Amino acid sequence: MSAADLSEPLKFAYWVPNVSGGLVTSDIEQRTDWSYEYNRDLAVLAENNGFEYALTQVRYTSSYGAAYQHESTGFSLALLLATQRLKVIAAVHPGLWHPGVLAKFIASADVISGGRAAVNVVSGWFAGEFTGLGEPWLEHDERYRRAEEFIRVLRELWTDDHAEFGGDFYRIHDFDIKPKPVPGPGRPHPEVFQGGNSTAARKLAGRVSDWYFSNGKDFDGFSEQVSDVRGYAAENGHAVRFGLNGFVIARETESEARAVLREIVEKANVDAVEGFRSAVKQAGKSTSDGKGMWADSEFADLVQYNDGFRTGLIGTPEQIADRVIEYKKRGANLLLLGFLHYLEDVAHFGEHILPVIRAKEADLARGAGVPEPTFA
Repeated sequence: MSAADLSEPLKFAYWVPNVSGGLVTSDIEQRTDWSYEYNRDLAVLAENNGFEYALTQVRYTSSYGAAYQHESTGFSLALLLATQRLKVIAAVHPGLWHPGVLAKFIASADVISGGRAAVNVVSGWFAGEFTGLGEPWLEHDERYRRAEEFIRVLRELWTDDHAEFGGDFYRIHDFDIKPKPVPGPGRPHPEVFQGGNSTAARKLAGRVSDWYFSNGKDFDGFSEQVSDVRGYAAENGHAVRFGLNGFVIARETESEARAVLREIVEKANVDAVEGFRSAVKQAGKSTSDGKGMWADSEFADLVQYNDGFRTGLIGTPEQIADRVIEYKKRGANLLLLGFLHYLEDVAHFGEHILPVIRAKEADLARGAGVPEPTFA
């Protein structure tokens, strides 16, 4: 990580629980709700407790413990209207959206919110949602080729009054959308996030995405991804930033936190977890190098469906802060967090964990001889 990066404060995002069932597929109590009213209150609480971003989940049909779900883009706009500073990232699927229609929606949301809309382009892992809607389910690397065209069309429409694009999946001819999104320093258009673990996903990030999201990873696994994506970005003269998923279990002692994790896994909804495991293994099985999403995930990992336990944000506030700082040193710009009891846990994070992280960031910057981070 460069010295300039060490002087920039880490950003924090949270998974929006706009899907029923909480963030773990377990019968343990989760004081979390998928309703708009709950999420409105949570968004206000989060932006007042150090969270700069929120990510709405995309799920279209009842599946794997998620019986109910709100559509991500409309829900994101509602959260933008309920908040003052929070940036809201809507997860979207190429193949189920036309990029021109989405570009128009996000541009309007961005103007309405004063420049706080963003998208997370999800190439697709759930074949049943595509085939159930009568849409083709493409081979793995083809989904990423389509996602790249999708992102390029978004960027073209957001920045050019005479947008042109000719690809295998999308074609745009002298098209203009107005109003354009709100421009800002270092932000010529709404931020584009993208996840994935495969080589195709990493190369995509290295060509066109603003942010690369990693599933939960240990230190070495995350470092390997960062190194790989940075290499592809350098080849393309492109800059990309890194987000990492993690599930936070904070208690007064590490043993208490570990006990909660054990209880979550012991009370896992086995049928739902196994169904999810079957779907995600199928989605990535065509990757030739075995680097697809969830390729090495065990049953216990998949109880938190983005491998959030693997990041290890489990223990005391001090222990969690230490791990967060190590991930920053390895290239993380943002931590995307999930919780068991959202309202209580987000408030606890802002009051008891974030101040420890900020103090350690200042120490890290001083030790590296760079300007200390300026925290909002």
